[in-house]
Amino acid sequence: MTVAPERHLIKKYANRKLYDTRASRYVTLEEIAGLVRDGHHIEVVDRETGNDLTQVILSQIVLSEEKRGPVRLVDAGADAIHDRGQALLDYVRKTLNVPGDLVTQMERRRSDLEGSIDEAIERALRRLRIPSRHDIDTLNRRIDQLSAQLNGAGAGPAAKRRPRTRRAAR
Repeated sequence: MTVAPERHLIKKYANRKLYDTRASRYVTLEEIAGLVRDGHHIEVVDRETGNDLTQVILSQIVLSEEKRGPVRLVDAGADAIHDRGQALLDYVRKTLNVPGDLVTQMERRRSDLEGSIDEAIERALRRLRIPSRHDIDTLNRRIDQLSAQLNGAGAGPAAKRRPRTRRAAR
């Protein structure tokens, strides 16, 4: 004859405290993890709204256990929390990576959009026969090259004239 696991209703208060209604006392995440390891069934609900927070609390437990190292989960005999929490942990990891993936994707899209806008502006400027920044830069480089060639060939600015001196009247 197997004994059914004890059910523990944990109420989460606004001040983030967790209250085990079965034991009539406040409990920590570590104590809840211990209950799960011992095979107890837990249910965590928000005291004010009645919303089920079990998965959230279990994910916090799994994450805090993982911070200490995944070996501790297995060594502590946490097969139940490990099995139940592994899918949740994978989901949490994926969710935590989403912002990084979104940032990368948004940066790529922004870069693509900027390139498209730059091309559209260049086409519009060409149709209006207005030189683009690239055209002006190209002209400036060409002017610099021609100036350097002229200076090198001795055709630079005319030699300075000597100032005339007045002759004194006799």
